Amino acid sequence: MRLNDLSDNKGATKDRKRVGRGIGSGTGKTSGSGHKGQKSRSGVSLLGFEGGQMPLYRRLPKRGFNNPFTKDFAEINISKLQAAVDAGKIDTKQPVTGDVLLAAGLVSRNKDGVKLLAKGEISAKLNVDVARASKAAIAAIEKAGGSVSVQIPKPRPEGKGRARDRAVAAKLAAAAEKEADKE
Repeated sequence: MRLNDLSDNKGATKDRKRVGRGIGSGTGKTSGSGHKGQKSRSGVSLLGFEGGQMPLYRRLPKRGFNNPFTKDFAEINISKLQAAVDAGKIDTKQPVTGDVLLAAGLVSRNKDGVKLLAKGEISAKLNVDVARASKAAIAAIEKAGGSVSVQIPKPRPEGKGRARDRAVAAKLAAAAEKEADKE
């Protein structure tokens, strides 16, 4: 056997259809697109179109809810913190913040902050400053002699829509009035 004897099995490869190559080719003139109409034009995509039948994406019910205001925290377990301390990536004398964790390679990005979780054990005395922390993680770090400071989220005003906007405006006006009375 030689390299020039190698070939595909019979029928394994097929030439592509060359459209618009004359009347004898079977796909000349209109190139298989028929006459006139939307589908004969280029750049037309009728995805999901089912004629007079109700399309699938309208037959199926809507499901779920996508909260646009959700927070996306970078999560880290206390076992990872202990491993980083043992490897010398984190200095126990300095406070452990999101930027320190990012520099140490423990989180890939800060996102909306770091959330501390309690999986694993910790023995190092650390001062941790994060956006969120579970109660068990706080207890474990305090048991090891460290401390956890959690950033307090801003409270959302009560009510909905315009009622909330009016309440916020009223509070701002009252605060401005108090400032004016002091001066």
